[in-house]
Amino acid sequence: MKTILVTNRKGGCGKTMAAITLAAALSEGGWRVALADADPQGSALKWAARRPKGVAKVKALDWSGASLKIPKSTDWLIVDSPGGLGRAETGDLVAETKVILMAVMPSVFDAGAAATFHEDLGRFKRVRKGKAGVAVLANRVRPRTRALARLRALLDEIGAPPLAEISERSVYDDLAVEGLALFDSRLKTHAGARAQWRPVLEMLLA
Repeated sequence: MKTILVTNRKGGCGKTMAAITLAAALSEGGWRVALADADPQGSALKWAARRPKGVAKVKALDWSGASLKIPKSTDWLIVDSPGGLGRAETGDLVAETKVILMAVMPSVFDAGAAATFHEDLGRFKRVRKGKAGVAVLANRVRPRTRALARLRALLDEIGAPPLAEISERSVYDDLAVEGLALFDSRLKTHAGARAQWRPVLEMLLA
């Protein structure tokens, strides 16, 4: 089993949307996927409960309490972390993680918080020893804006250029309302949005 932790200490950066998108993509690819919601808000759990019949199955797990059970048949575990993580909570979630995907939005406050959190992640033994990789996902971006340019510059400065840049699009919310995600859709109009996730999926499946 391989574990992906979608995280950032700051809330509101699109962690849940990234987690459900990857869950749907991997499940659609034929893998057995579990989506663990560690956020007390339970947004990922609510999304999973709305999934219609006939789409790729995603097993939803409630990790907001003490139970961290995982089905034995799981190929991929995707953990949607809560915001405001302390060091102890972060360490618990980093344990056994293969990839830490840090979602960050292009605002001055988000970027600054992300730089601090990225530095903190680098102090964990599992990350230092290369057992867990850290990748940055620039999320909800608007192309050709000064905010995106500033985010790119900051991430380059800390040695963490974004693995992918995901544009802000209404399709994510429109699909989530139905318990769906981008990779449940085969519409040609969504092809460009799906292509933006290709670097993330290629990294995971390498």
